Amino acid sequence: MAAPENAPRRRQKGVATLDEMANFDAIIDVRSPAEFADDHIPGAISCPVLDNAQRAEVGTLYKQVSPFAAKKLGAAYISANIAQHLHNGFLERDKNWRPLIVCWRGGMRSGAMTTVFRAIGWDACQLDGGYKIFRNHVLAQLETLPDRFRFQVISGPTGSAKTRILQAIARQGGQVLDLEEIARHKGSVLGRLPSQPQPSQKRFETQIWQALSSFDPARPVFVESESRKIGSLRLPEQLFIGMQAGPCHEIRAELAHRVEFLLSDYDYFVNDAVDLKKHLDTLRTLLGHELVNQWHGQIDQQDFAGLTESLLLKHYDPLYARARQRDYANSPPTLFAAARLDSGEIERLAATILEHAARAGEKDKDKDKEKDSA
Repeated sequence: MAAPENAPRRRQKGVATLDEMANFDAIIDVRSPAEFADDHIPGAISCPVLDNAQRAEVGTLYKQVSPFAAKKLGAAYISANIAQHLHNGFLERDKNWRPLIVCWRGGMRSGAMTTVFRAIGWDACQLDGGYKIFRNHVLAQLETLPDRFRFQVISGPTGSAKTRILQAIARQGGQVLDLEEIARHKGSVLGRLPSQPQPSQKRFETQIWQALSSFDPARPVFVESESRKIGSLRLPEQLFIGMQAGPCHEIRAELAHRVEFLLSDYDYFVNDAVDLKKHLDTLRTLLGHELVNQWHGQIDQQDFAGLTESLLLKHYDPLYARARQRDYANSPPTLFAAARLDSGEIERLAATILEHAARAGEKDKDKDKEKDSA
């Protein structure tokens, strides 16, 4: 007799759902190194059963010869790689160890390792739906999770030490979403970090989800006033909307202090004139050859203070004013004057902003109580 359509789905042995992920001692990602680098479940360890070249070879064989030929070669590679992982990484595990095995869709690769591990005696399971189900979960969460938080936006023109103030807020106990740290980029034409490529869009989104998931919704989340993109990476739409709705705390610092701060913060450009010129050349269409040639000359003369001041006045400050009006015009800023931008002043500004946000939060609670009692 067939089971009724609304009967609960029968649990398949050796398979676990995303909701059960926390019940396992380890998450083992058996996808190729390239797939793992693109994105992976936080905390997962990479144990590929097909390396990048093997995966490409098997895929080509599948398309050009036959699925049967591809499966034979794939099985040979997978068996050898599982044996190597067992020997190098798992022989010391006791019988109570419970690993969760992940591949792209919960198919052959994770199934093979799960079968071997269960035959040994470990209660191994493969993730039902694989990494793909996790990816879908992250995207769905990023549609709703940002709505749970009240974002406090640290704003100010380039060189105002916004990121340093954000880091100081974190040191002093505030909840901080450091998007530039996650993006590995400072968010401007000169914002790339030396020897640190940006993560993939998927990895960026996973790390944002991971950070938001760890926050307490009852407390504010401090974030920098980013635009929709940081380098090549795009902010999740609902997160950006939440940031736009948050109150702005704008740092005001004198031009000379901003120049001094930037010369320290971007000191790595001083040692690579060729790279610096290459980045500035991307502004020729926007600002014209004459101005960019002037900047090239200042680099040749090692007039980095003059270069920085000119960049602020001719490019970054007008850019900030336009972005402020475009993205955060609905949030009139509270101004915080910076005497200097040294470490002591940065700590003071962080403490002042935290105190101001706490007072504003108490006022909001009082207003909510009045509404409830009305």
